Amino acid sequence: MIYLQLFWTFFKIGLFGFGGGYGMLSLIQMETVHNHAWLSSAEFTNIVAISQMTPGPIGINSATYCGYTALHNAGYGGVMAVLGSATATIALVLPSFILMILISKMFMKYMKTRIVQDVFSGLRPAVVGLLAAATLLLCNGENFSTPAHPWHFCISVALFIATFVGTKCQDQPHSHDLLRSFCRPVTALLTAPTHRPTPMKSNAKPTYLKPQNI
Repeated sequence: MIYLQLFWTFFKIGLFGFGGGYGMLSLIQMETVHNHAWLSSAEFTNIVAISQMTPGPIGINSATYCGYTALHNAGYGGVMAVLGSATATIALVLPSFILMILISKMFMKYMKTRIVQDVFSGLRPAVVGLLAAATLLLCNGENFSTPAHPWHFCISVALFIATFVGTKCQDQPHSHDLLRSFCRPVTALLTAPTHRPTPMKSNAKPTYLKPQNI
């Protein structure tokens, strides 16, 4: 049954998906696109884009959309597809929820021990590898240039440069002052009135106060 397959698939992803949501993307794509063929590569790319734009962790959002799309592509109705999205979401979150309850007390007690530090030393390169795999798997024709859409690559490069420069500017102490000084004349030009209002002539005579005798 597809619901059991969805639950077991996303339970495994939640159990071994170290590195957060971005580290899970490569595992989600491997299971949903290649192993089970629930989604196409283009559909998964659209799911990643929607998961980025909507609030919440990208891994949980991707699981929700993948569960819905998998049931929808299998020919189920809207209510059954929503149940599939709930199944995938719960299955992804359940391993982390169980593990955090079990080890939360022990972790604070044994956090500085040598064994725990060695485990974290081994997890760090694994997390980097999962993030790199997610990046490479998204470098496909749907995201970059194709003969039909050659401008996709230019958009990706422009956004990468803008993000990199914006991140570097945030580290500078006077970056916000420079940004405000740059935007101030632009804002003044945009908000300036196009014509000056003509002053209204008044026929009323000015009144003067009479001096009082002391």
